[in-house]
Amino acid sequence: VIAGRDIEAGGTWMALCDDGVAAAILNRRGSLRPAAGKRSRGELPREAVDHAEARVAAQALAQIEPTSFRSFNLVVADARSAHWIRSDGESVEKHPIPDGLSMITAGELNDIATSERVRHHLPRFRAAPVPDPGADDWFGWEALMASEEREAGADSGGAMNISTDYGFGTVSSSLLALPDPTLAGVRPVWKFCPGRPGSQPYAAVDLG
Repeated sequence: VIAGRDIEAGGTWMALCDDGVAAAILNRRGSLRPAAGKRSRGELPREAVDHAEARVAAQALAQIEPTSFRSFNLVVADARSAHWIRSDGESVEKHPIPDGLSMITAGELNDIATSERVRHHLPRFRAAPVPDPGADDWFGWEALMASEEREAGADSGGAMNISTDYGFGTVSSSLLALPDPTLAGVRPVWKFCPGRPGSQPYAAVDLG
């Protein structure tokens, strides 16, 4: 397993296993920080990539005890399927993520109704050149990840690259490609920016 590590709680926000299962977790609105008596949500991506298929991982994660964790959005995917596990802290739901381009933040999947960030940036990603990981061509998406542009009237949280004067903001970024499993010898590609996109370059993560 390749993953970041939260030095405070030991979990991770994003992980990838040798079987090609990837998982990433986000808090939902109103649940940004840890809470006393709750387990770390960073355990969940690690648990997801303990499975060899995203479908099986999603089924397993949908069975967790929701009151043990603060609310979250968890995405689990491989090259065959992608799944959204949504918890409000009281119940857990599992939803398929459809083919095509989707976006999720601290609310619902593709939530253009209430998320200024999704409403503004989802069309921009859909209009951007599709990345070609084999040619190391992510330029369109790298530019969008570095963008501080936002919807008119939106606060800084409506940007892809968030910067505030009170300590909250974008501190790193990842780009991940999962290859067609029928292509022998083709490995996933994970590129990581260890700071705000645009201020530092993306570099390939050594997947061993």
